[in-house]
Amino acid sequence: MKQKVEILAPAKNLYQGMAAINAGADAVYIGAHTFGARTNATNSVADIAELTEYAHLFKARVFVTVNTILYDKELEDCRRLIYDLYDAGVDALIIQDMGILEMDLPPIVLHASTQANNRDAAHVKFLADAGIRRVVLARELNLDQIREIHEATDVELEFFVSGALCVSFSGNCYMSVANGERSANRGSCAQNCRLPYNLIDGNGTTLLTETHLLSIKDLNLSDQLPMLIEAGITSFKIEGRLKDLVYVKNNVSYLRKRLDAFLEDNPLYEKASSGRTFYAFEAKMDKSFNRGYTDYFVNQRKARIGSWETPKSQGEYIGKLLEIKANGYRIENAELLNNGDGLYFVNEEGQADGDRVNIIVNDLVVPNTFRPLPIGTDIYRNSDAEFNKLLERDDSAIRKIGVALHFAETPAGFTLRATDEDGHTSTATLKTEKELTKNGESIVENIKKNLAKAGNTPFIVDDIRVDFSDHWFLPNSKINDIRRTVLEQLMDARIREYHREERAITPTDHPYPVSALDFTYNVSNRLARQFYHRHGVQQIEKAFELQWDPGKSRVMTTKYCVKYELGKCPRFQRETMGEKIKEPLVLKHGEVEYKLKFNCKPCEMEIWEKDAEFEIEEEGIWD
Repeated sequence: MKQKVEILAPAKNLYQGMAAINAGADAVYIGAHTFGARTNATNSVADIAELTEYAHLFKARVFVTVNTILYDKELEDCRRLIYDLYDAGVDALIIQDMGILEMDLPPIVLHASTQANNRDAAHVKFLADAGIRRVVLARELNLDQIREIHEATDVELEFFVSGALCVSFSGNCYMSVANGERSANRGSCAQNCRLPYNLIDGNGTTLLTETHLLSIKDLNLSDQLPMLIEAGITSFKIEGRLKDLVYVKNNVSYLRKRLDAFLEDNPLYEKASSGRTFYAFEAKMDKSFNRGYTDYFVNQRKARIGSWETPKSQGEYIGKLLEIKANGYRIENAELLNNGDGLYFVNEEGQADGDRVNIIVNDLVVPNTFRPLPIGTDIYRNSDAEFNKLLERDDSAIRKIGVALHFAETPAGFTLRATDEDGHTSTATLKTEKELTKNGESIVENIKKNLAKAGNTPFIVDDIRVDFSDHWFLPNSKINDIRRTVLEQLMDARIREYHREERAITPTDHPYPVSALDFTYNVSNRLARQFYHRHGVQQIEKAFELQWDPGKSRVMTTKYCVKYELGKCPRFQRETMGEKIKEPLVLKHGEVEYKLKFNCKPCEMEIWEKDAEFEIEEEGIWD
């Protein structure tokens, strides 16, 4: 049996979810009206039900994010929501809070969100044995770690392959709470990581000013798909439930083509849904919102990954500024630009800046607001007006299911049988008195021409067979009627015969890999405590949101490292790092300060509030 491989797209709403499916997504993930980790991307159960029916037509699936941590008073509301989503036909829930596994649930499939600390084989195997069907792995993992997890369990593995990166280990960022009581684990991340900071060393010297020191580039693993599949990934996830329609369609389309190229040459794998998409555009990742791209840590720690100039979109590279003339610019490859395009560049003060193209006269690009720039400045386009206009059209990506039609005569008239690419069938009959053509010639070609007109249905006719014993005559209206009937019936059959996997959760008591949980496990309700206690955990610390100690808390743990970005890493850059930096390093934004702690053995960085105390690690302890 072939292994199905999936492209999983974000859906901000019903319309974008349908657009993602049309563009080639095998599945979409969407938030309900509550308990999702994006409070600005919520949807009614009715809209989710409509999206689910549309997805199932193409054998695509819909997953709903129920991935906030829950408080005791919310448990019953969450349980009722899950029943509503099950009744709406949803294929799976993406969850963070283990208290959900203690609820009386319908037999709905559960996926463990990346916020559930999915970073090692023992933890992932535990989740699989507890009834979790799929685990969304931490973005920080490398190929060897993914492979190790895959070898430890046969649970489905999902991995982010494009989009914005959370600088923290997912689920372990508490900066929003500490700096304003907005919890990322409750869907209200304030994105403190994208703010500009001053970097101050242990001597009180300011090393950098107004620099986006925690902002990192966006993820693009599109050229890593074969290696990720070999390592055990079967679902490729696109980040972006807050992104726009153009972003979703462009990312889905680009990854669809890359994955299809792999599947064509690898017969052991197949796409996870039906149909094929016809595009009116050429997808290109650089045309989507991006801060520059990185492969993060999938191939170990190598290149620097910071996006320190700006957290805003950089876009695609156009060329260098060649000349300033009057109130415009002469730019390399200016013929690629259009009126209304967004430009990105670094201005004379060394700050990220941009403008819109007002008009292009011959080879002179005139912006809305002219700025003097140094000759040689790199110019990027972060908004392509013509590309955006094209992708906003519904017909820029059209998905069709292949169908074969067999038109034949019966004693009482005619019959049309439709068989789609998945083997679903429907039959329509036409009772009529048969008569021959007046000129004695066949009209089979005309019949085929009319049967091929699938119109606005989700089908494309790939094959037509007409079996007549004589030159029977039929008016076009009759042919069109029977074609419409059989295809409408086929749509109903596909939805009716869709098989939704179901899985009941049975309480288990196998031991959790550790016996004590700190606040990073985000245990915030009695059912989650009950779950972990039954699995042998003796000590459980409350979630950060329930016990925050202002000024003294650790607010982030991350694989990202400021010292590495500065070229001052004593582990990997010892030969070139030069003079050591006096620690502790401090990040300062306005009156808010954070201290940085570097744990070189696990190769991680921690961020603490200003009044916290900790020991500074000495060099060499990782050897």
